[in-house]
Amino acid sequence: MAEIVLKSFQFRREREASWRELETILRKVERRSARALSPQELMRLPTLYRAVLSSLSVARSISLDQGLLSYLENLANRAYFQIYGPRTTLLRTIIDFALRGFPRAVRTLRWHIGLSAFLVLLGIVVGFRLYQADADWYYTLMPEGMVEGRTPGASTEQLRSTLYHKINVDEVNGLPFLGSWLFVHNAGVSITAFALGIALGVPTIGLMLYQGLSLGAFIALFASHGLGIDVGGWLFIHGTTELTACALCGGAGLALADALIFADRRNRLAALAERGRVAGTVVLGAICMLLVAGALEGLGRQLILDEGARYLIGTLMAALWLVLFVRGGRRVIDDADG
Repeated sequence: MAEIVLKSFQFRREREASWRELETILRKVERRSARALSPQELMRLPTLYRAVLSSLSVARSISLDQGLLSYLENLANRAYFQIYGPRTTLLRTIIDFALRGFPRAVRTLRWHIGLSAFLVLLGIVVGFRLYQADADWYYTLMPEGMVEGRTPGASTEQLRSTLYHKINVDEVNGLPFLGSWLFVHNAGVSITAFALGIALGVPTIGLMLYQGLSLGAFIALFASHGLGIDVGGWLFIHGTTELTACALCGGAGLALADALIFADRRNRLAALAERGRVAGTVVLGAICMLLVAGALEGLGRQLILDEGARYLIGTLMAALWLVLFVRGGRRVIDDADG
């Protein structure tokens, strides 16, 4: 034991100066940035890193004490991260995801997303027609929590009041909570549609159709009272964002099903892993879109009662997403932080 302690002491005495120098440089970089280093320190950093790796290798070979090994391993890891780690800020990473990674992933799954959107639109048409054939379909297709007095038996004025409800001072404070609740609800449905793609996509298809069926019946109710344009604005302000996000998540679920069904058995797991990474990127972006939709629905729609303004905002949001998905990531973004 005394021999090991002596070896450790001699080893540390011979090399500790370089470790301390590296630790000082790393502390300066971690607290500020690499720009805080002088040219001499920048030149020394890789040399000191190689020296600490050599020290770690020797320390392991002669079985020095565990405390010293842990110290050298930590020092080497910190230096490796600063030399070879990502050269970007959190803000830059977020911007890169929004403008490059997300739209590229959407284009990769464009056929699956297109099918998902078609299922929602088909559901809307069928739900609308079912209501026209028999108004009792409304109670079957609409979730109970979404009715809130909007029923076939309601008068035109009662229905109109739900579209243009004026918010009083006391209710304004509750709007952020409403927006949060809507986001959580919509995100839960959309993530479920994605996750159930693993069940060969059948539940995902059902969810997309059901989303459209309930929406179609809802629109038909107001249209039957001459409020079709009014309910369109009420839905449009957030719907162009919310339904797009819903279709994205449905498409991501269908992409998982595609990888499971059509991949060769030997490559199925690999195909699922590869497709899952792309689908996960799409879902993450869609969740961010639902956050925007929740704000538009919980705040914007409640405060903006002008029909034209509602349509305008919905149209601008639709144009924004279209441009992002078509053009995003096609040009190389400058890697500089400025």
